[in-house]
Amino acid sequence: MLPDKWREFLLEETKAESFARLEEFLAAERARYAVFPPEEKVYRAFSFFPPEETRAVILGQDPYHEEGQAEGLAFSVPEGVREPPSLRNIRRELSMEFEREIPKLELRNWAAQGVLLLNTVLTVREGEANSHAGKGWEIFTSGVLRKLSGRGGLVFFLWGNNARKLKDVIRAEGNLILESAHPSPLSARKFFGCGHFKLANEFLVSIGKSPIVWC
Repeated sequence: MLPDKWREFLLEETKAESFARLEEFLAAERARYAVFPPEEKVYRAFSFFPPEETRAVILGQDPYHEEGQAEGLAFSVPEGVREPPSLRNIRRELSMEFEREIPKLELRNWAAQGVLLLNTVLTVREGEANSHAGKGWEIFTSGVLRKLSGRGGLVFFLWGNNARKLKDVIRAEGNLILESAHPSPLSARKFFGCGHFKLANEFLVSIGKSPIVWC
């Protein structure tokens, strides 16, 4: 269900044997369990812009694992769904960086500006965080990072240990790589104060690109 331009861009990654095994695994999982996000939203992060319009990649761990939360965009939830702790902590960090109260975050606005809201693993079994790790998604995600970083001029946010493990596949030259703890309550104290949003905009402006409107 990848958009055509992304499918062409990621041709080698989507044809790999390991990707076929992943599809078999997901079919078996959906037959037995509730899996999030819904099948039609798994690749939603790629639906907002073509590869050449990517300006930043925010890489998290895996989707929210409770009913109605995951919508195919890392850290984002559908309208009307209660704000999860990780998203609340991202909002708190933004409030600290920009020194003003931010009552609500609409991450779809980020996606509309060329921010790829990508998890390391794109699916999860209901109620079991990280349950689809090690099943093949990381190979696909690595391919996305490798291909995008080869273009240069991008910002990569690696939040949490799972995301940071993929740092080596990102070409550092010509890109900005920002690392921190995950914004979940378990590690948020190490996330707060990272300054990533301002650092990202400073880098984009320095290479002649417009800053991202984060809030």
